[in-house]
Amino acid sequence: MAPGTDTSPGCGDELENGVSKENKNIPVIEEEDHEEYDNSNQAKPGRPPRNLPVMRHCNSQAILAGTSKLSPSGENSGFLPTFRSGSCSEKGPKPYMEDEYICVDNLCEHLGAAYSFLSPGAFYGVFDGHGGVDAASFTRKNILKFITEDSQFPSGVKRSVRNAFMKVDHALADAKSLDRSSGTTALTALILEGTMIIANAGDSRAVMGKRGRAIELSKDHKPDCTSERLRIEKLGGVIYDGYLNGQLSVARALGDWHMKGSKGSKCPLSSEPELEEVVITEEDEFLIIGCDGLWDVMSSQCAVTIVRKELMLHNDPEKCSRELVKEALKRNTCDNLTVIVACFSPNPPPRIEIPKSHRRRSISAEGLDLLKGVLSNI
Repeated sequence: MAPGTDTSPGCGDELENGVSKENKNIPVIEEEDHEEYDNSNQAKPGRPPRNLPVMRHCNSQAILAGTSKLSPSGENSGFLPTFRSGSCSEKGPKPYMEDEYICVDNLCEHLGAAYSFLSPGAFYGVFDGHGGVDAASFTRKNILKFITEDSQFPSGVKRSVRNAFMKVDHALADAKSLDRSSGTTALTALILEGTMIIANAGDSRAVMGKRGRAIELSKDHKPDCTSERLRIEKLGGVIYDGYLNGQLSVARALGDWHMKGSKGSKCPLSSEPELEEVVITEEDEFLIIGCDGLWDVMSSQCAVTIVRKELMLHNDPEKCSRELVKEALKRNTCDNLTVIVACFSPNPPPRIEIPKSHRRRSISAEGLDLLKGVLSNI
């Protein structure tokens, strides 16, 4: 299991690993029983589709017990979430652990009194390392610091998050104590009041549970994804058997400076995050952030179904994250596993009722005569 990473360093003047602050200016689906879900994956790892739209959901006829209907999707009723989270990280079948993560349920408490204006606020992140743990560890320790110290924060939050990814990437190039060949994917969720900013570079995934439906808030950056492939080929890169330049199974990552060349040059391996902004409503119950070790063997909807059922049983997000890791191991994942489950309410999800059909069914006179004939011959 990975070292406990429920907190990150405060906003002091020095960064981890001896890197100074001189880098500052660097440029839906109906609910199903998860035991019956994706049975084909039980014997061997399966890979759900990864080149689908960033946000996916479908309509459902389910209604909450005790209510007439769901409120319109996306409606902002002034709902202010309260945050609580749980996490689980296991090395799985691999000989070593390269994942890191961070869970901050209370930004004001974590950063200090100077950031009291961030209440309510939370920050979550998963960093799936490769080529060693250096890049993932450095990113976990510094990325929140880079966001909150950016000159655009908090008036331009999205710009601050984007800048922070670039600053981490360049700091990894400058840090002499770190392995330049180490890299990491990065997926973060920054929540201020009722607005959540998802930033992703790599193939980890963020999925929101919305009254039992799975809403994907990030896109997996795989080299053979159409948009990534076009970008890679335009910059002179090639894809061999799903690997960027035959070396890396992701199209975006922080670090990996042995593949990027000099700072400032355009490279097929991008550190630019894709951002998604979401206004949290009462229908939004929880967020799942997981590395690709989870999503390689489990669909987004299956994960949401598991978490919702577990929350209704014990209302403990940490137990939910453990259950997802346990299920992925049963499905023979071949990677490290890191999962965060963050809830937006202190209460468990409400029960959902499927309306009974009021359609009347009848049999024709001809059919009735035929039935009588069959029964009389028995």
